Amino acid sequence: MVDQDLEQDVSTQAGSGGRAKFIVGGLLIVAAIVYLIVTSTQASAQYFLTVDELADKKGSEIGRDVRVSGAVIGDTVVYDVETLTLEFTVAHVPGDNSEIEAQGGLAKVLYDAVNDPGRTRMPVIYVGPKPDLLRHEAQAIMTGEMGEDGVFYADELLLKCPTKYEEAVPGQSEG
Repeated sequence: MVDQDLEQDVSTQAGSGGRAKFIVGGLLIVAAIVYLIVTSTQASAQYFLTVDELADKKGSEIGRDVRVSGAVIGDTVVYDVETLTLEFTVAHVPGDNSEIEAQGGLAKVLYDAVNDPGRTRMPVIYVGPKPDLLRHEAQAIMTGEMGEDGVFYADELLLKCPTKYEEAVPGQSEG
C-alpha cells in the first residue's frame, strides 16, 4: 500500500511538472511573438509631417523615413525621361482635415498654398515614372527621407487631385 501511494505521488508530480513545462513553453512562445511584432512595428513606423513641421525639425529628421504632404507648384515640375528623375516643389498645406474644411476645403487650401509666396516650400526629387495626376495644385503625399541638402528624396509618391468629379446625367429623350 505504501508502494502504491508512493507511485501515485510520483505520477502526480510528473503530471504537474509536465503541465508547468507546457505553460512555461507557451509563455515563452507568446513573449517571442510579442517581441517580434513590437520590433517590426518600430522598424517600419513612419512619421507623418507637414512641410512646416519638417522645416521646424531643423535636420533632426535627416535620414529618417517620413511621410510628408504638400501642394505641387506646377511651374517647378521638371521630368527627365531618360533617367526617370522627377523634380518639383511643394508648398505647405495643413495636415488636419478639420482645419482644411475650415479654410474652405481641399481645393481652396491647395490653391492658396501654391499662390502664397510666404508659405514654406520644399524641393522634392522622385525617381520613377511620372504620375498622370502630377499637376499644378495637386496634393502630393510623399514617403522618403529628407536629405542634408534640404531636398526631400521621395521613394513613394501619391497624388490627390482636388477636382470634384460629377456624374453626367444623360439627357432623356422625349418621344
